[in-house]
Amino acid sequence: MKQTLAIYVLILLALVTANLPFLSERVFGAVAFRRDGAPAGKPFWLRLVEVLVLYLVVGGIGLGFEASLGNVFPQGWQFYAITLTLYLVLAYPGFVYRYLFKRTAR
Repeated sequence: MKQTLAIYVLILLALVTANLPFLSERVFGAVAFRRDGAPAGKPFWLRLVEVLVLYLVVGGIGLGFEASLGNVFPQGWQFYAITLTLYLVLAYPGFVYRYLFKRTAR
């Protein structure tokens, strides 16, 4: 895979995975969330945990891309703080859709 394609794939994957917790009532898009045996909406803390876990997954995929393209460079805490912040910015459209849009009753 060429470097440019790997970057575009990683950015698209980050965009999709950052918004997935806010667009789906299923945990990680696969398992239905249940409370006391009945289907229920996911709480915000669970959505936040999903975002953090998916950030780590996308980071691992990015590390795999970097390893397949050449040397893996060591990163400090600043790199992870910046990439987490950018990942949260990518999650903003899903957050707005879930919590800030006013929905009319039908």
